[in-house]
Amino acid sequence: MAKEGKLNIVLAGNANTGKSVIFNYLTGLHQHLGNWPGKTVEKAEGTLCYKGYTIDVLDLPGIYSLATYSMEELVSREYIASQKSDFVVNVVDGTNLERNLIFTLQLLELERPTVLALNMVNLFKKKRIDINIEKLEEILKIPVVPVAAIYGKGITKILDRGIALIESKRVGNQSNLKYGKEVEEQIEKLISMMSNLELSYSKRWLAIKLLEKDKEVEKLVRNKAPAILEKAKELISYIEKIHGHDSSIVVAGERCHLVSDIIQSVLRITKLSKTSFTEKLNSITSHKIWGYPVLILVLFLMFGFIFKFGDWFSSYFIKIFPNVQLWYENFLGNSVLASLIWAGIESVLGLIMIAIPYIIPFYFVLYFLEDCGYLARIAFLMDNLMHKLGVHGKACIPLLLGYGCNVPACLSCRIMETKRERFLTGFLSTLIPCSAITVVILGLVGKFVGIKWALALYLFNILIIFIIGKLASKILPGEPTGLIMEMPDYRKLHFRTIFLQTWFRLKDFLFIAGPLVIISGIIIKGLYLVGWLAVIANFLSPVTVKWLGLPVLTGILLIFGILRKELILVMLATLLGTANFALALSPVQMITLALITMFYIPCVATIAVLRREFGWKRALGITIFKIFLAILLGGIAFRLLSAFL
Repeated sequence: MAKEGKLNIVLAGNANTGKSVIFNYLTGLHQHLGNWPGKTVEKAEGTLCYKGYTIDVLDLPGIYSLATYSMEELVSREYIASQKSDFVVNVVDGTNLERNLIFTLQLLELERPTVLALNMVNLFKKKRIDINIEKLEEILKIPVVPVAAIYGKGITKILDRGIALIESKRVGNQSNLKYGKEVEEQIEKLISMMSNLELSYSKRWLAIKLLEKDKEVEKLVRNKAPAILEKAKELISYIEKIHGHDSSIVVAGERCHLVSDIIQSVLRITKLSKTSFTEKLNSITSHKIWGYPVLILVLFLMFGFIFKFGDWFSSYFIKIFPNVQLWYENFLGNSVLASLIWAGIESVLGLIMIAIPYIIPFYFVLYFLEDCGYLARIAFLMDNLMHKLGVHGKACIPLLLGYGCNVPACLSCRIMETKRERFLTGFLSTLIPCSAITVVILGLVGKFVGIKWALALYLFNILIIFIIGKLASKILPGEPTGLIMEMPDYRKLHFRTIFLQTWFRLKDFLFIAGPLVIISGIIIKGLYLVGWLAVIANFLSPVTVKWLGLPVLTGILLIFGILRKELILVMLATLLGTANFALALSPVQMITLALITMFYIPCVATIAVLRREFGWKRALGITIFKIFLAILLGGIAFRLLSAFL
């Protein structure tokens, strides 16, 4: 239970129920994002002070069950069941109560103190919904609080009811909800065998999970009391013999029947006399034909806004950058130490000039589309195409975002449900040419060889991504999953939540990429000052000159390209003494260099994110693979182009 003056609460519920709005309302700026220990599942934590209590709030991932089909479900149920938070706030969408109550019943099985936050009551009148809240509370035997989270109404009442629940010293919930006779009898038999079983989970929940053939629970019980597992198998056979279905389906069916009975008791709804605007909008944006023109228009506007804002923001900083450098040199001079310090500062300024101007609008647009409900439509429409790559429709979001910056593209892979699909999507997103690579392609090939050749490089890139995606999906263990996601209603935007989520994502990115970018910038500058870059370039000449057909100095360019890809053009102009690259490179060499840049090792910031999301081994594996892929494709392209041009 709670320590004196301190409470720990957890928000749990389906996706798109308003958990994030409630979390942001409660914690404001007193929150931070992180990962679960040893997992790539994100957790958001925050703190507030209320009525003499310091309350720590944890926002769990949006999930639809407490099974173990995804990492989110596993970490959520482990936390709720074993960490013993003071009470659980189950946030439900009152306009979709029947679907949400399936998850509520699973929470009640864990027998933890629970408060039901019935959100979106502001939409009840519009949707002609009437819910008898007192009756629902009587049936579930837990506090039920009506909430309009988007307006901040009812949120403090959640805390009041939760604190009252804790101060009443009630242990667990007092729900007497029972399943059908045959299933309930088997549950009671298993519970009676667990009197001496010492586990942090409730005995009723363990019994139900054994009947559902939950693999994780079977492992727990096998280690503690194998006799119970044998008895469970016997009872499962009995249930399956009576019902003629798998026991997990039978238990799920019992929940559905129970929810249906509850809905009939508490909910009344009348048909709308006419189709609402949001329903008409949904029918168009989800249409199998008309949905795609709308999608193309939305993506065009989305990327147009990101690039326009990014270019404007970036150009502003680029104008003041020389003044900062001049001021620094006048202040500290050109000593070795000053040069190394400036290299670190320059790396941070480069991050501000190149990455952040595109990351800020990207996150804003992403959460804008998610908050209004359109993000789910994008995933639905792109599902068939994404399955060609071995993933489902949600993967289109990270892949499209990669054209702006690979860093947020890799971070957004968390929307994928399984480890396999997260890694595959993250891997493929690193093959997408980001805005920095676009600078190289357009500034080198588009300007000096022709825009047709620049477009050809992009088409070739898409072809390679499809080939690699198809091969990787067959090589990686596991099976691709289908797209199972909620299609939420279009709703009013909550800009406070959008801005807060954008800010915390940006802060998270800076903490990940900033230190590594600074360190790498100092190391490269150090190599330049001691004259080792030229030595390294000569060492790489068998690859750069003999295989790739490029000048020896390109070895230096590729080294600097690790830090930021757009530095390749800057360094090339510096080394050649001219920005007219046609004077030193042939069209074939320009195309080859652009192709290598497109597939070459990710920038330092991307490597940092890959390390965080997938671990050092996989981040290193992706980096090495991309180096060899770029060298292989570059050498082949040089020979083919030399033969035909």
